[in-house]
Amino acid sequence: MEETIESNELIDRLPPHLKQFIKPQNYADYSPIDQAVWRYVMRKNVDYLSKFAHESYLEGLRKTGISIDQIPSMYGMNRILKEIGWAAVAVDGFIPPNAFMEFQAYKVLVIASDIRQLENIEYTPAPDIIHEAAGHAPIIANPDYAEYLRRLGAIGAKAILSHYDIELYEAVRKLSILKEAIDVSPEDLAEAEKEVDRLQAMDAPMSEMALIRNLQWWSVEYGLIGNVDDPKIYGAGLLSSIGESKSCMDPKVEKLPYSAATSLKEFDITQPQPQLYVTPDFPYLMQVLEEISYSLSIRKGGHRGLRKLIDSGMIGTIELSTGLQISGKFTRMIQNEDLEVIYFQTEGPTALAYREKALIGHGVSTHPNGFSSPLGKLKSINLAIEDMGPVDLKAYNFYDGQELSFEFESGIKVVGLNVTGIRNVQGKLMVIQLANCTVTYGEEVLFQPEWGVFDMAVGKEILSAYAGAADYLSFPNLYQVSKTTTIKQAKTTERLRLEYLYSQVREMRTSAEVSDRVLANIFAEIKTEHPGDWLLSVEILELCSDVELRIQINEHLSHLAQTNLRIAHLIEDGVQLIRGKAEA
Repeated sequence: MEETIESNELIDRLPPHLKQFIKPQNYADYSPIDQAVWRYVMRKNVDYLSKFAHESYLEGLRKTGISIDQIPSMYGMNRILKEIGWAAVAVDGFIPPNAFMEFQAYKVLVIASDIRQLENIEYTPAPDIIHEAAGHAPIIANPDYAEYLRRLGAIGAKAILSHYDIELYEAVRKLSILKEAIDVSPEDLAEAEKEVDRLQAMDAPMSEMALIRNLQWWSVEYGLIGNVDDPKIYGAGLLSSIGESKSCMDPKVEKLPYSAATSLKEFDITQPQPQLYVTPDFPYLMQVLEEISYSLSIRKGGHRGLRKLIDSGMIGTIELSTGLQISGKFTRMIQNEDLEVIYFQTEGPTALAYREKALIGHGVSTHPNGFSSPLGKLKSINLAIEDMGPVDLKAYNFYDGQELSFEFESGIKVVGLNVTGIRNVQGKLMVIQLANCTVTYGEEVLFQPEWGVFDMAVGKEILSAYAGAADYLSFPNLYQVSKTTTIKQAKTTERLRLEYLYSQVREMRTSAEVSDRVLANIFAEIKTEHPGDWLLSVEILELCSDVELRIQINEHLSHLAQTNLRIAHLIEDGVQLIRGKAEA
């Protein structure tokens, strides 16, 4: 397929820490077998989902430029997605949870460009282009759903992770890669499965990211919509699975109303889901999301939010009541008897910002070794610095060039020379720079003059706490790319020959120049040299007109179905699709 890279401003504006995950689609790497797998799944899905998917699905396929007969080009998709305000990029399998969500917030679909093996044609735990392009993309053509997806990404990108979340992500990523690799040793696969089982069996506290991840799973991935007694499918995991899209409608799979409580329901990515959740419509998804968002630290802040950031061990941000935003790796806080935060500390590169823009002179180069500051009201006057009027400021010498000496209600004392200050748009002080400064808390020295200039954050309380940086340009390497990469194994001579046979059949279909003689030769070679392959025989059956050859192919397929029950229904469905096409 000829490709022309089309610019998309949504991709151009992505921050550097997201662009590091983008990789070329390398369309030429798709083999003729890959194309046949795509075509089989799409034909089967469209045939079935036209009756059981949400009405947006078929219309969305058309709007997003997704073809039934060939794997979509990302560049072609972007030309069309641009019209509905979205874009798509290729990545290598699973990416970190916050990064995945942040892509959504920028209205960019993350598409794992690899495709499942024929052996995993019904379902794969690994993200692939069938799941992403044929599952996610069509439904975003619905404006209500698209806005839910964007908003979920915006909130999810700020949700605070735990160490457990990262461990689970890495374990699932590794397992999914091994399951899609060729000739992986049973021992390696068993070990990876054991690690995922171990982590999923742990009674780990529910993190904020886990809540959002669960909502994503039970809506975006495995969601049903409409009436509980007769729902339709809209979740990408179901739309892209020819097995589970059908089995999910079985009465044995419990259908429950979607609600905020759904965020507490965990899932096993390697197994069919025993229950699914039904939303009455797409706007209701937004209502539930907003309800959940009020329980997150980005809305609540305080000591609980800061504690979550400390426990995460990752870059996070707190926003103070003055609007000052501090981004870095938080390591310590001191609380008073009412559990209010009276002091916080970061280690390593730290940046200060206001309204998501870094303060000039307060980036990571200024604070490479961390940042700390007391918080709260001043003692005796029960007033925060940010709330002081001109008279109060003058009384306490809060002016440039003045010696300062004051004590917080918490008992933290600050003494030093006021060098300068930074104010917010309301004129309130946000940062005070002090020279020759000493900060003490009882017997403990929190800062001393030998350490340099002390930049004190002004704020009486923490209003918000969230994952990531306030200004993304402050931390260009915010997320780490996993060291576990997709396994690309060399193809055997036998595999290359099989691909060549698939390519011959594909060429006949696309050119409409079909030769029963050539098809007969290909079929003969399949039977003798590749006896376990069934999909190419189905493709040959679809094209050939020779009655005797069709009888031979049907007999061969019947024999395969009888000797391998795992693929019997796939063969039957493939043959049924051909019959349906002939009858149409």
